[in-house]
Amino acid sequence: MATATTRPNPALRPMPFSHPIVPVNTAPPDFNPQRDLPEGFLDFLAPLHAALTLRQRALVARREYALAEAHAGKVPSYLPPSVATMSLWRIELPEWCADQRNQMTGPADDAELVVKMLNSGARGVMLDLEDSTANTWEHNALGIQNILEALAGRLTYFDRKGNKKVGIRSSTTVIFTRPRGLHLHQAGILPGELLPASLFDVAMVAYQVDFNALKHPLCIYIPKSESADEALWWRDLSQMIARLKGLPTSAIRCMALVESHPLAFQMEELAWNLRDHIVGLNLGRWDYMASLIHCNLENPEWVLPDRNTIPHNVAFFQNLRNLIPEICHKHGMLAIGGMTALYPSREDAELNARALKVLAEDKKNEANSLMDGAWTRHPDQNEIAVSQFPVPNQLQARPANANAHPDLRPLPSGVGKRTLAGTRAVIRYRNGVLNGKGASLLDGYMEDLATDRIYRLMIAQRMRHSRQVEILDDSGVAVPHTPELIRNLFDEELDRLLRETAKNDDPNAAATLREARGISEEMIRREEFNPV
Repeated sequence: MATATTRPNPALRPMPFSHPIVPVNTAPPDFNPQRDLPEGFLDFLAPLHAALTLRQRALVARREYALAEAHAGKVPSYLPPSVATMSLWRIELPEWCADQRNQMTGPADDAELVVKMLNSGARGVMLDLEDSTANTWEHNALGIQNILEALAGRLTYFDRKGNKKVGIRSSTTVIFTRPRGLHLHQAGILPGELLPASLFDVAMVAYQVDFNALKHPLCIYIPKSESADEALWWRDLSQMIARLKGLPTSAIRCMALVESHPLAFQMEELAWNLRDHIVGLNLGRWDYMASLIHCNLENPEWVLPDRNTIPHNVAFFQNLRNLIPEICHKHGMLAIGGMTALYPSREDAELNARALKVLAEDKKNEANSLMDGAWTRHPDQNEIAVSQFPVPNQLQARPANANAHPDLRPLPSGVGKRTLAGTRAVIRYRNGVLNGKGASLLDGYMEDLATDRIYRLMIAQRMRHSRQVEILDDSGVAVPHTPELIRNLFDEELDRLLRETAKNDDPNAAATLREARGISEEMIRREEFNPV
C-alpha cells in the first residue's frame, strides 16, 4: 500500500488497470456470510473484531511512522534494558516439539503437497496461507479447508501415476499454520468493514478444529511482525479464542518469524510478550532482506547485489543468525533457520547435485550458529537438512562471550554482483501470482511473495542511486538505471516470455504476462514496497 512516506516517481508512466495493484482480499459477490460461513462463526468473530481490529490499524500506522523515521535517518536500534532482557525467565519447551530439525513449508491450498510434506518425515510442517499462497478468496478458503483436514488426519489426494488415493500417515510431525500478516485485510465478511486477515484466518481454523482430537496444541507461525508490541496483539487473539472455546490459556502455541529489520532489535521483548505461547523464533531471511532494503532505501551504500549472488553467510544474515540462538537458548526456546532458495530437481542431475550441496552447506552453517533446525520445501531436502543438526536440539548450547548487541546493519560490501540481468527478474514471479501461485520455481530457485518484494525494492534502489552505484551489463559496462531503462527492460522481458509461452498454445498466458509486466512496473512507480 502506498503511504505518506513514499515518493512516487513521476517519470514512470502509469499503467491502465481494471483493479487495484494490490487488491484487498474480498469474498465473492454472491457470498452470504450467514449462509456460507460455519454456523455460529459470526457470533464467535464479533468480540474478536471489536477488541482487535482498531488495534491492528494502530499497529500498521506505527509501522509507517517507524519507516518514515528510518528514511529520515533514525534507523532501528536496540531498546533500553527491561524485564524482558534482564530477568532470568524461561519457557518450558513441550516434549512434542523438542525435535524440529527440519520444518517443511508450502502452500496450504495444494492438498497433494500438504500430504507429501506430512509424509516426508519432517519433524515439523508449516501450512502456509501467506507468502506461498495467492491472496485470493478461492485460494485462502481452500487452504483453510486443507489445514482443517490435515489437522484431523483426513486430507487426501489422488495419485494419477499410481492410480490411487493417498492420505496422511500417522506420525509425530508438528503441524503449524501460518496465517496472513497483520498488515493485510479481509473484506466481505462483515458489511462495510475490513477485518485483519490474521484474525480471520486464525479464527476460522480455531473455531472449526476439534481441539480434543489434536495430537498437540493448535500451533501458528506468526509472520511479518515489526515490533515487540505487535506480539501483544497475537497474545490477546490467542487468549481470547481460548476463553471463547472454554480452553486453557495456552491452547494455542506459536513460533514467531523474525523477518523485519526493526523486529531484529526487539526479538527478546517479543518473546517475553508471547512467553505463555511461544516455542521458538525463526529467521525468515528473504522477507528480512526486503525489510533491510526498505529501511535503508535512502542510503546508496545499501544497494544490494543480485539476490541469487548474495551468499547465505553474508554478514547482515550471519550476525542475526548468531544472535537468534543466543536469545532463544537463554530462554529455553528453539531457534529455527531459514529457507535455502536453490531447489532440487529430479529431472536435472547437475542442478540437483548443486542444490543439495548448497543445502548441506547452508544448514551446516546454521547448525554451527547453534540453530536447532531449519526450513525446507522439498521432500528430497529433508534427510540432508535433518542430518546437519544435533538430536533433538541444541538448547543447552550457548556461545562463549556472546555479544548481546551485535551490529545488525553491516554494509554488504565485497559480496555478490550487481548486474543488468538481476534487474530483469521481477516480471516472471508476478505472472505466477496472476495464475494463482504464491510460490513459483524459476531457474532452479523457489520464489514467493517475499522475493517478489526483494526484486521490487532492488530495482527501486538501483533507480534511486543510479549515479552513485554501478550496475553492469554482460560486457561489464555500467548501465544507468533510469525509468526509461526499466520500462524498456520490462518490455524486452515481456517479449521474450511471450515468445516462449507462444509455443505452449495457451491463450491466457499472454494476457497474464502482459498484466504481470504492467503491475510490476506500476508497483515500483508507486513505490508499493510493503509486503503483499
